[in-house]
Amino acid sequence: MDALWLSPIYDSPDDDNGYDIRDYEKIDPRYGTLADFDALLKAVHDRGMRLIMDLVVNHTSDEHAWFQAALADPNAPKRKFYFLQEGEAPPNNWTSFFSGSAWRRFEEQNLWGLHLFSPKQMDLNWDNPALRQRIIDMVNRWLDRGVDGFRLDVINYISKAPGLPDGNPLVGKLMGFTGVEHYFYGPRLHEYLSQLHREAFGPHGAFSVGETPGIGMKMGELLTAPSRGELDMIFNFDILEPPGKARFDIYRFDPFHLKRHLMAWSTQYRGWNAIFFDNHDNPRMVSKIDPDGKHREGLAKLLLTLQCTLPGTPFLYQGSEIGAGNITIASPQDFDDIESINKLRELEETLPPEEAFAQVAAGSRDHARAMMDWDEVDRQKAREGSVWRYARELIALRRQNAALRGRAVKFLKPRRRDAFDYLRGGGEQGSFCVVCNLTEKPQRRRRLPQGELVMSTCGLSGAVLAAYEARIYRWNEGE
Repeated sequence: MDALWLSPIYDSPDDDNGYDIRDYEKIDPRYGTLADFDALLKAVHDRGMRLIMDLVVNHTSDEHAWFQAALADPNAPKRKFYFLQEGEAPPNNWTSFFSGSAWRRFEEQNLWGLHLFSPKQMDLNWDNPALRQRIIDMVNRWLDRGVDGFRLDVINYISKAPGLPDGNPLVGKLMGFTGVEHYFYGPRLHEYLSQLHREAFGPHGAFSVGETPGIGMKMGELLTAPSRGELDMIFNFDILEPPGKARFDIYRFDPFHLKRHLMAWSTQYRGWNAIFFDNHDNPRMVSKIDPDGKHREGLAKLLLTLQCTLPGTPFLYQGSEIGAGNITIASPQDFDDIESINKLRELEETLPPEEAFAQVAAGSRDHARAMMDWDEVDRQKAREGSVWRYARELIALRRQNAALRGRAVKFLKPRRRDAFDYLRGGGEQGSFCVVCNLTEKPQRRRRLPQGELVMSTCGLSGAVLAAYEARIYRWNEGE
């Protein structure tokens, strides 16, 4: 079943591209009205598809009515919807993912408010039963309207350690964020997700995929085990950076890391994998692997092939279907992303301005949050062999063959760094062999599958694979 996932379209002051929600029940005027949304929802359903919304419930905008009520009246029940504490100094040493302290000062009220992200994104206190009920009621209203599920933003952060203890300075230095050990897998996380599923997702048969930074394979299995009734899938971010690297590091990504990660999660993970290489928070994978764009088209097709032929559900972020790469960021004035702006200010305290700018430009979220190039889409629709056409053919192949949608996979030459080959399916489902060159140089193969060549990223069929070429063969048992 195909689905359309929308990034946040709720009413928002847009401090963080809509991830700072001012009103969960309204559509932001820039995107239309609730009537427009209903029309979109009907059009999606009429096509036999499903619609998934992005739900941000770790925090709200500071302009949300709940937060405004919390500030206005010390006795308001909504003051307990947030982490608001009196005092002259911040309640702990936690730092924000968007640089600086995770505490914002409200001088007039003599309060400190917790914000793990922007100072305008105030964290919600899920320990408060009334807050949880408000969220559950809101989710049910969207599901009653016909929405089919949600992508849950940083959902593993919703449970914080009681008392909000100081973070360990050493852990903070290693992780880059002080205090993260007290909320990335909080003590009541399973309880809260179970309640959300039991009282909202479950009764509607709705789908849920969690954005879960820092959650490894074993914790992910707990969050997605069907018997526990919490989430259906999670996004695991270990695939986006190899060990020892972070988003704002300047380096060239080695595709062998994709191979190692995908093999492990295809064979060892007991849940169902969500396969993604791009999202709204990271630079484009094609540009991380191939910074100068020399092999952009072939590499984009290779990545699409991996997503659509390995076990799991592929999530194609807008632009992946046309091979979109990073945008050009020529100067600090080009940054629109609040995280990038704050990060630049932080790095300039210790680095020369040119070096600080280069680091932030390398990892900025602006690369993925740029507008979709619809003119390029039209050009690719008309061009034979384009990434857009290849993506359509590949999705159709997956849709038509159960062998490409199931779990059965056998990896060939798993230690080889320059190739990624595997068998899919078997038995009555039929079988496929996928052959991939992970390098930017042509690669001669001594032995290729003898079955029918179903698809190739560059139309070749000889013994030499082009740079970043991928081929899909029908596999004859016994070869």
